[in-house]
Amino acid sequence: MSRLTSIEHHKPKKKGTQIVFWGLVGLMAVGLGGFGVTNFGGGLSTIGSVGDRDITTGAYARALQQEMRALGAQIDQQVTMEMARAFGLDQQVRRRLVTEAALANEGDRIGLSVGDERVAREITGTDAFHGPSGQFDRETYRLVLRQNNLSEGEFENGLREDMSRSLLQGAVGGGFTAPAAMVDALHAYIAERRSFSLLRVTEANLAQPLPAPTEEELKAWYDAHPADFTAPETKRITYAALLPQDVAGTLPADEDALRRLYDERRSEFVQPERRLVERLVFPTAEAAADAKRSIDEGASFESIVAERGLELADIDLGDATREQLGSAADAVFALTEPGITGPVETDLGPALFRVNGVIAAQETPFEDVRDDLLTEFQQDAAGRAITSRREQIDDLLAAGATLEDLASEAGMKIATVDYAPGLDVEIAGYEAFRTAADSLQKDDFPETIQLNDGGLLAMRLDEVVPPQLKPFDEVREQVAEAVRADAMAKALTARAEEIAKAAGEGTDLGSFGPVENLGPMTRDGFVEGVPPTLVQTAFEMEPDALRSVAGDAFAGVLRLDSIEPAATDDDAAKALKASLSAQIEQALSQDALALYSNSLMQEAGITLNDAAISAVQAQFQ
Repeated sequence: MSRLTSIEHHKPKKKGTQIVFWGLVGLMAVGLGGFGVTNFGGGLSTIGSVGDRDITTGAYARALQQEMRALGAQIDQQVTMEMARAFGLDQQVRRRLVTEAALANEGDRIGLSVGDERVAREITGTDAFHGPSGQFDRETYRLVLRQNNLSEGEFENGLREDMSRSLLQGAVGGGFTAPAAMVDALHAYIAERRSFSLLRVTEANLAQPLPAPTEEELKAWYDAHPADFTAPETKRITYAALLPQDVAGTLPADEDALRRLYDERRSEFVQPERRLVERLVFPTAEAAADAKRSIDEGASFESIVAERGLELADIDLGDATREQLGSAADAVFALTEPGITGPVETDLGPALFRVNGVIAAQETPFEDVRDDLLTEFQQDAAGRAITSRREQIDDLLAAGATLEDLASEAGMKIATVDYAPGLDVEIAGYEAFRTAADSLQKDDFPETIQLNDGGLLAMRLDEVVPPQLKPFDEVREQVAEAVRADAMAKALTARAEEIAKAAGEGTDLGSFGPVENLGPMTRDGFVEGVPPTLVQTAFEMEPDALRSVAGDAFAGVLRLDSIEPAATDDDAAKALKASLSAQIEQALSQDALALYSNSLMQEAGITLNDAAISAVQAQFQ
C-alpha cells in the first residue's frame, strides 16, 4: 500500500506531462508559484512531440518562466520575452524539453518506471509540502499544487517520469573514468611553471629621436584613416532650460534665513576641543593597574593590546569630545600631548586610554561661511521656485507654445546642441537629458523634464546629422599624434628585434636597460602592461631563447630562463588532478548523453508547433 493513496502507477501511452518536475519543486521551495496562464487559445495544448511523447504548452511556459526568473536574479532586473530571446533562453528551454521528451519516450518503450514507495518518499520529503509541524501535510501539498496549476495525479505521474528518466540518464552517463594518461598530460600542461626575463623597449632605446612628420605624411594618414576622424551621427536638439544656477542669482538674500541655517548647522562650524583616543578595557582594576605598570616599565601599548587578544582597530574611538568620553574626560583631557592615562573607571570597566593627538577647538564665524550658505540657500530656493513654475510651463506647451515662446513667456534659456552618447556636451551631464535625448524622435511633442537638481527642460529634435569627416585643420593635432604613435610603434618593434638579435649573439640583455625577472608562473600568469600573449609566448620558447614581443603601445625582449615541470605528488597536484578527473568524467558523461539523446530523437522523430510556441511566448510580453 502506497503512503499516498492518490498515486496511480501505470505506464502512459501518450501523455502530455513532460514537465520539469525537479525544477518545479525548486520553484515551489522558494515560493515563486506557478505560471498562472493555462489557456493559450485555439485548442493549442502542445508545442510539439518526440515520438509518442507530447511537450505541453504548460510545460514550456513553466520551464521558460523558471529560466527567465533565474536570469533576472543574476542581472538584478526583470527579464522580458525580448530579452529572453536575445539571450537564447527560449531555444535552450525547447532543446531541454525535447531532450527530456526523447528520454521519456525511450523509457516508455523499454518499460522503465519507479514504484509508488519511491515517489511517495520524494513527495513527503519535500520541504514545500511540509506543514507547521515540519512534517508532510496533505492540505499543504494540495494547496501548493493548486497554486502551480497542477493536479495531484499530474504532478505525481510527472515526478515518476522524471525519476525514471534520471535512472535512464544515470545508466547511460554513469560509470565513466577519466583516462590516467589524459589527466597526467593535462596536469603537466596546466601546472608547468616558467621563469623569464623581460626588457621593456622604450623611446630611450632608440638611436635617435623620431623626426617630426611632414605635412604630406599627415595628410596621407588623414586620407587613409577617415573613420578615425569622422564625427558620429548626432541629433541636433534645441532645448529650453530653467536651471537653478540661472535662477539662484536673481533671488534676494534673506539674512535672517541665513542666520537660522548657520545655527541649524552649528555643529559643522563650531567644534569643541577633541582627542584622538584608544580605549583598552580590563576585567578588573588590578589587571588594568598591572598593565599600566608594565607600560611604565617599558612595555609597548601594542603588546598589551595583543595580550588582550585585540587589535588597535578594536579599541580605536577616533576623535572624541569631553561629552563623549563621560567619566574619563578629565583624565584624558589632562593630557595635552600624546600619552597614556589610567586606569579610569568607565561604563565598560576599568580602562587605559592612549591619546594619539590633540585637536584644538575650532570655530568658523558666520561671516566666513555666509557666501557658501547663501549659495546653498539660493540653490534650494531656486529649485522650489522652478517647481512652482512647472504648471505654467506645462500649460504653455499644451496650448501649442514653441520652445522659443518659453524663452519669452517663461524666462527659459534656449540652446541648440549636437548630441550623441559619449559626446562632451554640458547639458548632457544631466542623466534625465541623456535618457530623453536617446529616445527623442522628430515628431515628439515637447514635454517638461525634471532634472535631479530641481531644474526643468523641454526639448525638440531639429534634425539627425549624419556622420561627417571632420576638416583636416580641425583634427590636425589628432592626426599628428596618430602618425607619431604609429612611427614610434614601428621603431620600437624594430629596435626590439635588433636587441633580441644582439643578446642572442652574446651581448648582455641588461646593457640595454632594466631587466625584470618574472615568474615562476603558470600559463594563466599575469604581467601588468604587456600584451596578453606575452606569457603564452614564454611557454612556446626553449630555455635561454630570446624573442622580441610587440603589442598595442608595447615592445620588449623576452628571455626564457628556466622551466619547472609540474609537481606530481604534493597536495596541490593531487587536488588539481582530482578536479581534472571530475571535469573529464563529466564531459564524457555529457557527451554520451548527448549522443544517446540525439540518436533517440532521430529514431523517434521530432515535431514542433510554431503557432503554439508563439502563443506561449506571447503570454510573457
